[in-house]
Amino acid sequence: MANTDFSIPRSSQSVISTNKVLKNTYLLLAATLGFSAFTAMISIALAVPSWMYLVSVIVAMLMGIFVLPRTANSSKGIGVIFLVTGLLGFGLGSILSMYLALPNGPQTVGLAFGGTAAIFLGLSGYALTSKRDFSFMGGFIFAGMMVVILAVVANLFLQMPALSLSISSAIILLMSGFILFDTSRIARGEETNYIMATYGIYLSIFNIFISLLQILGIMGDD
Repeated sequence: MANTDFSIPRSSQSVISTNKVLKNTYLLLAATLGFSAFTAMISIALAVPSWMYLVSVIVAMLMGIFVLPRTANSSKGIGVIFLVTGLLGFGLGSILSMYLALPNGPQTVGLAFGGTAAIFLGLSGYALTSKRDFSFMGGFIFAGMMVVILAVVANLFLQMPALSLSISSAIILLMSGFILFDTSRIARGEETNYIMATYGIYLSIFNIFISLLQILGIMGDD
């Protein structure tokens, strides 16, 4: 009886902890997305050149790999993730400036934004309500990423629009898988660090948005 009585509050505590991580993740995600939008607007206002996108992505990725994991368990991690997402937003602004200057640019950006929001909300909502375990997707996502990386390298030399379209489509599928995978881990209590959880979901959203921009640009002959 003593063991049974002890397991109930421990289970309740686990649910409370999971809900707290989930809440903090989405709050931080909303804040970082808003901050990225702010830095993107600054980049657009300053007319930052397009090469800044690559520089920002490289610096942000290095920080995400080597700095963020070391600070994610402290208050410093909050500052680091805002710095990382702010850099990505600043670099993104230089790309958005190019699209906005095109005849159908504003519509393209709007469609990409709406499509990204729909994909994220739909997948995240499904993962949370269904409570399914999507851990089985890990191996498929990893294998898919390897194939996409090889295709990206190949297209640096081939410069084929059709291959670019295929790569962007594949990235959207892979990032969609990541959203299901990451959200499921949070909902099941397998991810306990909301800073790292936010970083993973943010990258998925960022890559989906970029890929949708590329697809819409190719389809619109931009």
